[in-house]
Amino acid sequence: MDYKRLFAKIRSAVQIIRGQGKASFSQVGEDRILDFLFSSLGIRHPSYLDIGTNHPVIGSNSYFFYQRGSRGVCVEPDPVLFEMIKRKRPKDICINAGIGMNETSEADFYIFPVSGWNTFSKKEAEYRKANGQPYNKVIRMPLKNINTIIRGNFKTNPDFISIDVEGLDFDIVKSLDFETLAPKVLVIETIRFGDSDKQEKQNTIIDFILSKGYKVYADTFVNTIFLKN
Repeated sequence: MDYKRLFAKIRSAVQIIRGQGKASFSQVGEDRILDFLFSSLGIRHPSYLDIGTNHPVIGSNSYFFYQRGSRGVCVEPDPVLFEMIKRKRPKDICINAGIGMNETSEADFYIFPVSGWNTFSKKEAEYRKANGQPYNKVIRMPLKNINTIIRGNFKTNPDFISIDVEGLDFDIVKSLDFETLAPKVLVIETIRFGDSDKQEKQNTIIDFILSKGYKVYADTFVNTIFLKN
């Protein structure tokens, strides 16, 4: 019998009964899954690169760890959200930019009424517009390479990278230097949302990451959590 697992279940049940259960800030409990994973790996304070941070707390895959003493880098192009992140998470490194996949230094950023839909992808923006979700405005924002960010801000590779950028997730993943900068864990939004009847799983992203020496540790339908073999 695995007594550690049995004890953990009993302790969790007692905490829930007493109203002491740990909070989750992620969309579908991804941070709690990550907490269990890193505890299993013996990593108490995992470092992170949060690309497309959006709100500093709500829907965040990294805020749970920030609260517990972890530190990392938050990349958010929306100027309003960027200022919120800086105020709420002053001990993180905050970068007000998007992620570029080539030599382009800036690009149009489409801002929607719902900030979670903001994107650098014109294709994604027009897709949402065609489905009755038009963007409010377009602003020009700087772009930074993911590998440059890692090399410039981490002494070792981040323990996990979370990517949620609406339409360009796969492009960013493909631009990552897996040979030298691969994290232990990747958290990628692998569902594409259109209107309420259109939710498409992005299996191309999953297959690509598996080909880079990862396995699927968990899938919440919205996000897939990959663990490096």
